Amino acid sequence: MTTDPMDMVVGASGTASVDASATNELMSKAAEILATGDRDAAISAYRNVFAANPTNLDAGFQLAYLLDLGGEEEEALSLYERVCESSPAPINALMNLAVLYEDQGDNVRAERCLRQILDTNPNHARARLYMKDVIASKSMVIEEENERDVLKRRALLDTPVTDFELTVRARTCLKKMNIRSLGDLIRINEAELMSYKNFGESSLDEIKRMLEAKNLRLGQGREDAHRVARRQILEKLKGTGKESLLNKPVSELQLSVRARKALQMLNIQSIGDLCSHTEAELMGVKNFGSTSLVEIHEKLTNCGLTLRILDDDE
Repeated sequence: MTTDPMDMVVGASGTASVDASATNELMSKAAEILATGDRDAAISAYRNVFAANPTNLDAGFQLAYLLDLGGEEEEALSLYERVCESSPAPINALMNLAVLYEDQGDNVRAERCLRQILDTNPNHARARLYMKDVIASKSMVIEEENERDVLKRRALLDTPVTDFELTVRARTCLKKMNIRSLGDLIRINEAELMSYKNFGESSLDEIKRMLEAKNLRLGQGREDAHRVARRQILEKLKGTGKESLLNKPVSELQLSVRARKALQMLNIQSIGDLCSHTEAELMGVKNFGSTSLVEIHEKLTNCGLTLRILDDDE
C-alpha cells in the first residue's frame, strides 16, 4: 500500500505496530507467494499476517483486495471497513470500499467514503468520477424497491424451520433449543449446535445444506449484527479523536488471562470487535463470569467506550 502523504486522509496518527519484525517476515513471505500467482495461498498467507497483527493495514488491505478479486465481496467489504477505521484512513482502501458499497446499492456510504478522499485531494480523478456515478445512482433509487427487499428478507428469516425437510433428530434438537425460524438459526454458530446433546455431524451437514440453498449460513445473523454495531460505534466516535481506538488490539487493554481466553473463543481481536458484542454474548462463554465482565466494563469505560446494548427490536 502506498505511503504517499497524499494517499492518506488527514487525521490522527495511526496505531503502533505489534511485533514489527515478526510481522515484516510474514508480510515478506505473503508477498513472495502472491508473486507466484497462487491467489488462494496468498489469501491464506495474508490471513495469517492479519490474525497475528490486526493493526497491520497493509495486510488487511492486501487480504481485502485479493478476496474482492475472488468474488468474496462480503468479507472484503468487512476488511476494508476495518482498515478504514484507522486514522488517517488509506485512500486506496476508501476507494475500493466506495466501489463495493456502490455495487451493493449503498450509495450513502459510498458517497461518504468518496467525500473523505475528496476532502483531502479534491482533484483525485477516480474519486471524482465515481462521485458522479454515485450521485446519479442516488437520484434513481426508488425507496419502494428497497422496502420490498427488506420485507422479502424479513419474510425469509421468519420462515419456520419446520417448513424444510429435516430428519427427526435435527427437528427435535432445534425444537428443544427453541430455534423456530431461519432467523433464529443463523444467530447461532456450528459450535453451539454441536454442543447440544444428540446433535451430530450428519444433522449439522443437512442444516448447512438447507441454509446454503437460501444463501444463508450459520452465525450470519450474529456477524451482521456485529458489523452494523461497528459501523454505528465508528459513526458515534467520528470527530472525538477516539476512532483509532477501535482498530487497536484487545491486548492493549491488559485483561486477565480468563478474560483474554474468553475473547479468543469469540474471535475478538480488536477493541472495535469487543465493543460490538453484548454482555450476554460474553457471559455465554464457558468460565466467563461476572468478575471478568466487570473487568472489561472498567477497561472500556477508561477508554470512553462500552459494550453493545441491544435495542428493543433486536
